[in-house]
Amino acid sequence: MAAVTSSLSKDQEKELLSLFGHVKLHLLHKASIHGFTAAAFHSHCDQQGPTIIVAYNAAEFIYGAYTSKHYTQGGDNISDDKAFLYSISKRNKPMRLSGISGQCAFTDGGTGPNYGALVFLHDDKPAVQSNPGTGFIFQAPEMHGNDLALTEFEVYRVEELGDRLPKPWRTIEWTAEQKQKLMKAILNYRPHIKTVHQARVLLVGPVGAGKSSFFNSISSAFRGNMTSQAIAGTGGTSVTTQFRTYSIKAGKGGGVVPLILCDTMGIEENGGLDIEDMVNIYKGHIKDRCQFSTAGPLPPDAPGYKKHVTLNDMIHCVVYVVDTCKVSVLSQKMLDKLTAIRKKTNQLGIPQVLLMTKVDEACPLVAEDLKNVYHSFYIQKKAHEWSESLGIPLSCVRPVKNYSEELDLDQDTDTLLFSAVQHMLNFADSFFENQVENQEENDQTELYRSSDHPHPIFVEQKEHHII
Repeated sequence: MAAVTSSLSKDQEKELLSLFGHVKLHLLHKASIHGFTAAAFHSHCDQQGPTIIVAYNAAEFIYGAYTSKHYTQGGDNISDDKAFLYSISKRNKPMRLSGISGQCAFTDGGTGPNYGALVFLHDDKPAVQSNPGTGFIFQAPEMHGNDLALTEFEVYRVEELGDRLPKPWRTIEWTAEQKQKLMKAILNYRPHIKTVHQARVLLVGPVGAGKSSFFNSISSAFRGNMTSQAIAGTGGTSVTTQFRTYSIKAGKGGGVVPLILCDTMGIEENGGLDIEDMVNIYKGHIKDRCQFSTAGPLPPDAPGYKKHVTLNDMIHCVVYVVDTCKVSVLSQKMLDKLTAIRKKTNQLGIPQVLLMTKVDEACPLVAEDLKNVYHSFYIQKKAHEWSESLGIPLSCVRPVKNYSEELDLDQDTDTLLFSAVQHMLNFADSFFENQVENQEENDQTELYRSSDHPHPIFVEQKEHHII
């Protein structure tokens, strides 16, 4: 007999797995092979523990129900606070619905699986009975597109794999020697272009993601004690209302780190930093301590606007700072704003990195020991989700932990922070290399035009400033 295989596409399986933690699915029942009857369903699915039903229809929906309980045909109404209904389709975002409080999840009888609002294999046919409001509340078009005929019906056992990956998804050394090695590499960094002495990195992100806290954490790690130079907060509106450029000292009274971290207003659904102001920051036109206005972008004649700029004033790398847990609750409006910023940043050829903050709050395994950050399936999953949501390659996504309530520095926290900074400097180097290549191309163009038109009036002159 040929092997019974799943009808789920790779994308459908991925979306289905996203409804859980770290699990795998084991196919128990496939109705096109085993039959669209209650008896066939129970012969394969009773006493199997946690299972998920996957119903297919011609409207290209897959939908169904999950329970953590056994099917037994005992005739009882089963309560299960982990049970849920779900729907996945091309036209809608994946939907997951918990049951109505105080009502049972399903009736464990000899019929097809009966979740009240959805009764599968109704009357032993490839059909579903839909009763929204009975145990679960949903809109029928969003759940199944009002197509109750089944083209396929499958049931999978859901097997927990645990959150700790046996092999880390990235490797990092957690030793005191590695911390010192990273710190030394950063301190010895020199930009690719000799006239530029420090890489300028702009921190961008939603309100409360931890931009200012990240700077304070980096500053603390280099100074060797806790500092709080940038104002950090947790409110719903941006704490930072100015454009700020922060230099970092290596130890008390020490030398300056070859890195300037730039901070600005957080991104908000309504208000926040104007995208034109963002572009002016990229190009170096915004002076330190410039106060932004919510009325519109800064005009060129404003006191905080710098008309003549050099490469030293420009942003060499953009870092998106996001809360690890917030990707699933990111509104479409906020996503559109971040996407617009990313597109504009791409057009200007500025490298981009994404920092996922608060990894210890996101995952108990990481809270227990920060060295578990690359062993955590949950953190890996969130890195993939942020990468896909913002269109940033996974290799550019870095998990970090900011200092928040600690009184003393921690070696592992510093190591993760320094690793992220080194990544930013590598990306800044890419920006400088592109500038050199562009200048060489311009020089060749000048030489060509000069040879064709020897009269000086036709020769382009090099600009020492960028306007």
